[in-house]
Amino acid sequence: MTQVTGKRAEAETAANAPSVPRPVRPVRWGAATLGSVAILVGLLIGLPVIVLVARALFDGSLVRTLGSAAVVDALALSLSTTAVSLALTIVIGLPLAYVFARRRFRGSGLLEALVDLPIVLPPSVAGLALLLVFGRRGLLGPALDAVGLELPFTTLAVIVAQGFVSAPFFVRSARVGIAAVDRDLEDAARVDGASEIEVVRSITLPLASSALAAGIVMSWARSLGEFGATIMFAGNIEGRTQTLPLLVYGEFQGGDLETSIAAAAILVLAALGVLLAVRALHWGRVLDFRGGG
Repeated sequence: MTQVTGKRAEAETAANAPSVPRPVRPVRWGAATLGSVAILVGLLIGLPVIVLVARALFDGSLVRTLGSAAVVDALALSLSTTAVSLALTIVIGLPLAYVFARRRFRGSGLLEALVDLPIVLPPSVAGLALLLVFGRRGLLGPALDAVGLELPFTTLAVIVAQGFVSAPFFVRSARVGIAAVDRDLEDAARVDGASEIEVVRSITLPLASSALAAGIVMSWARSLGEFGATIMFAGNIEGRTQTLPLLVYGEFQGGDLETSIAAAAILVLAALGVLLAVRALHWGRVLDFRGGG
């Protein structure tokens, strides 16, 4: 009887005891869930481009437009001007990126901010700024006229506009890549008797090649899609300054939706082809400064 009473008391005590809340287990996102979210977001971002290219392919406008002289001229002008602007960007931007990555001096932060400024500027503002500097009545206009050089509304103006808005992308990427190179490796090469140029060519640039290649691709893609600064500074002259983005805008404004869509699809496919090619080369192989030997 005593044993039964004791068990009953224990049961009553347990019933009256405050309940201890169970710990809440955190929700764990599995690899499949994260993959599904990534696919969904990727489709949402890529859906407009997919619809654009599919529309141009299935309605036949892409094939018909490829034979258009205006489209061929605009595509050729886009590819040639972006090639020149990219080469100038590398020649000018690489030393600048090296200085930003390796040297600190008074005013360097302000200079970096000025170089990065075109990234956040509206393209139309960039074009207007170029016009105020290089136009006939601009700051440097009289000096350019004195040497017989006219920039606005010429093919050279297209190159300048493209380089102005795209160079910061290369400079930023190259600066980060060069800054990440271990300086001990560079110092070891100097101890072995390498000159500064040899150190940069054999150590710094190969180790930063992935960042340099990424910057080159981003800069080229920005040049290819440049619109606002070009139309403000170079105009929209067919065969002279009309690049593919300007052709897309011009045909859309003129009511020719098919040609506008087809030209836009060509622009998308050209950019996508270069991006896929660079990824297939594993980025860094695009820039191999060490040679095959």
